[in-house]
Amino acid sequence: MTKKHAIILVIDVGGTNVKIHAGGRKEAVKIPSGPGMTARQMVADVRKAAAGWNYTAVSIGYPGPVLHGRPVTEPHNLGSGWVRFDYKKAFGCPVKIVNDAAMQALGSYDGKRMLFLGLGTGLGSALIVDGVLEPMELAHLPYKKGLTYEDYVGLRGLKRLGKKKWRRNVAEVIDELQKALSADYVVLGGGNVKLLKKLPPDTRLGSNMNAFIGGARLWQAPAERPAKRKSPKRVAKSRPAAAPAPAEAVHHQAAAGEFITVDVATS
Repeated sequence: MTKKHAIILVIDVGGTNVKIHAGGRKEAVKIPSGPGMTARQMVADVRKAAAGWNYTAVSIGYPGPVLHGRPVTEPHNLGSGWVRFDYKKAFGCPVKIVNDAAMQALGSYDGKRMLFLGLGTGLGSALIVDGVLEPMELAHLPYKKGLTYEDYVGLRGLKRLGKKKWRRNVAEVIDELQKALSADYVVLGGGNVKLLKKLPPDTRLGSNMNAFIGGARLWQAPAERPAKRKSPKRVAKSRPAAAPAPAEAVHHQAAAGEFITVDVATS
């Protein structure tokens, strides 16, 4: 086993677009996806869009469960052929695959015990403890009245309950899960965070662009990931929801190589 200084190509797979980024690039590139996109087509489109880019390893954020670095089920909003596909052979370099919520969580991490919750169509979740990432599937656990967490704080819950009751349930779920998992703080992602008016204590908003930082951190050992952070100030009342960090700031970090260039162990 040898260590090789590498630049990571990070791929964030979504039902509408596939977004890609690599170290030294100021902007992420969007590639249209949709129900017809297979794994093979994704690789072909990404390799075409990234032609001439200097990368030696790939991280993929996958929109579904991932076990031991492999997709477990086919994605809901894309084509087929993702589960058995040979990504390493297709890209010609080492590849790591993780759930997309977990990848964004890793890019949002600032040390200690962090719980990430993605408020989108469903409920994405991940826990990071001392740099160790543990993707979770909390969405389908029973919550109340025979329904799941996702039924209350996912898109179905938003449509059924309306914004006011949905916001109240989001606050309750954050409080319950943070206490149950002994998280020092909670980071919220997903498209529906923009609907929140206030955030509970020890909670902050993430940014979708953090997925690219997380994709690079996948290749770091847990001990190399951030270990210290400023804890959010505890207040008696909820505070207004702050806007996520500007995309430009994340692009600047990536362009500077602060997160994207890492040492990768390759055989």
